[in-house]
Amino acid sequence: MANSSAAAARRRRASGPAPSLNGPASDIHPVLRRAAAPPAALDLLAQARAGLDEATVLETSNERYATAHLAALRTAAAVLAARGRPETSPRSRAKIRSAWEVLPEIAPELTEWSALFASGAGRRARAEAGIQGAASARDADDLIRDVAMFLRLVERMLVLQPILPPPRTDPEDPGDMPDAG
Repeated sequence: MANSSAAAARRRRASGPAPSLNGPASDIHPVLRRAAAPPAALDLLAQARAGLDEATVLETSNERYATAHLAALRTAAAVLAARGRPETSPRSRAKIRSAWEVLPEIAPELTEWSALFASGAGRRARAEAGIQGAASARDADDLIRDVAMFLRLVERMLVLQPILPPPRTDPEDPGDMPDAG
């Protein structure tokens, strides 16, 4: 009986397309896709993913909380690296601001996430300082879950969105000219 089910599975695999980790085969797009984020942002996302993975296996709640919060910070830094522009006025540059303060200006859609992680910055500092009970097991679990969601959202926002080619503006092609009336 087991041999017949294994043979049926082989026939099913041979007759259809190979399964894809990136979605159904119908999602094939004729235009090449490239990452929307610069290499520095992609590196920060990779560091954030590694930090989040590390946070899930650490032993103490303080370590798990601090490591997860750092992963969130790296995720925010990836957004800033991809979208941010340097301050131009000397007065603005002189004022040091946290990533959580700048993030809503650069990516308003992440304002609530910024507020959430900013509210945990003090707890992270206490956890990193080794203060007993700075973060409970539940605090760490909740933060790890929140960071995982934030990271997936930012990855989708920065990496998975294709950059479409700009519209053609060939003056020789009347089909590309905007309507005059």
